[in-house]
Amino acid sequence: MSSTRSISPTSPRSPSLTILILSALLGLQPITTDLYLPALPALTEGFGAAMSQAQLTLTALLLAFGLSQLIWGPLSDRFGRRPILLIGLGAYVLASVASTLSPSMTALIFWRTVQGAAMGAGVMCARAIVRDLYNPAMGARVMSKGLSGLAVVACASAPLGGLLSDLFSWRMALLALAIFGAATLALVVLRFEETVQQKNPKALEPATLVRTWLEILRNPTFLAFSALSAASYGGLFTFLAASSFVFIKVLGLGKTQYGLIMFTMSLVYMLGTFLCRWLLPRFGVKRSVAIAGVFSLTGGSLMAGLNMAGVATPWAIIVPMYFFMLGHGIHQPCGQSGAVGPFPQAAGAASALNGFAMTLAAFAMGGWLGTHMDGSVSPLTYGVWFWSALIALAAWTLVQKQGTPHAS
Repeated sequence: MSSTRSISPTSPRSPSLTILILSALLGLQPITTDLYLPALPALTEGFGAAMSQAQLTLTALLLAFGLSQLIWGPLSDRFGRRPILLIGLGAYVLASVASTLSPSMTALIFWRTVQGAAMGAGVMCARAIVRDLYNPAMGARVMSKGLSGLAVVACASAPLGGLLSDLFSWRMALLALAIFGAATLALVVLRFEETVQQKNPKALEPATLVRTWLEILRNPTFLAFSALSAASYGGLFTFLAASSFVFIKVLGLGKTQYGLIMFTMSLVYMLGTFLCRWLLPRFGVKRSVAIAGVFSLTGGSLMAGLNMAGVATPWAIIVPMYFFMLGHGIHQPCGQSGAVGPFPQAAGAASALNGFAMTLAAFAMGGWLGTHMDGSVSPLTYGVWFWSALIALAAWTLVQKQGTPHAS
C-alpha cells in the first residue's frame, strides 16, 4: 500500500479523538503505578507492614498486568477491542473502589492484583488499536503522540498523589484511580468505535493460539523491539519502585518534594516523545533508537558512577535519570509499535506478548528490590545502570539488524 497510513472505516472520525482515547488507555498504567507512590511510605506505616509487603502492591499488580494481557490479547482478536475494553475498564473501576476500602495490606495486595489484571485490557488494546489503524512506520509516530498523552497523566499523577495524601490520606490517592477509570470507561462507551475490521473466529482455538504465539516469538523483529521496550521499562520500574523510599526515607525529602521530582521526570519523558517525532522522519526508527541508546547509557552510567564516588544527593540521581527518561520517550513508542508491526492479523496477541515481556522484566526487578533495599541509594542506581546497559545492547545490535518498517 502506497499511502502513509491505513485507517479502518470504523475508526473514530477525528484523529485527535483517536489520540485522546489512546492517551487515556495508555495513561491507566502510569496513574495506577505513580499516583500512590508518594503515599507508599505512609500506607506501609499505617498498616504496620514490612517494606517487602509494600513492594508487593506494585509488583503483584504488574505481574497480573502482564499475565492478563496473554488472555486479553487473543480475546480482543476474536471478539474485537470494544467489548474487551468495556469489561476490563469496568473491572478496573470496581477494583479501584475496593482498593480504597481495603481493611488490611493483604486485602490491598489482592485488589491491586485485580486492578492490574483489569488494567491489562486497556493498555494492551491501545497498542493493538494503533496497529489496527496504522502501518508500522506511521504507528511509531502515532504511538509517540499517545505516549505524550500518557506523559501528561504521569506528570499529574505523583504531585496529585502527594497532595491528596498530605491533605487527606493515602486512601484518597487510591480513590482518584477509580475516578480516572470511570472517566476512561465513559469515553470508550460514548466515543470509541470498533477498530478490528475482520475478527479472527479461530483466535481462541488452542492449536491456533499456540501456533500464533510461536510465530510471534520466532519473529526476529518482535524479539528485537520487545527486548528494547522491556529493558527500557525495566529501568523505569526500578526507579518507580525504589524512588519513594530513597528520596523520602534515605535522602529526607518531603512527599510534596518527591511529587515534584516525579513531575519533572514525566515532563522529560514527554520531551522524549516529542524528540521521537522529530527524529523519526529525519533518521528513521533504527537510527533514532540508536541515538536514544546514548541517552539511556549515559544516564545509567552517570548515576552509578556518582554513587561509586560517594555522591549521595538527590541531584546525583535526578539529573542522570533525566537522560534516561529522554531515551525512554524514544524507546517506548518505537519498541511497542515495532514489536506489533509485523502482525496486522494478530495485533492483540503480539501486543499481549510485548506487554508481558515488559512486565516480566519489571516483576523480576521488583522481586530483587524487595530483598536488596538496604537503606542506601545503591539498589536504585545500580539497577538503572544495569537496564541502561541492556537498552544500549538491544538498540545498537538487535534493532540495527532489522529491516526498515514498511509504509504499508
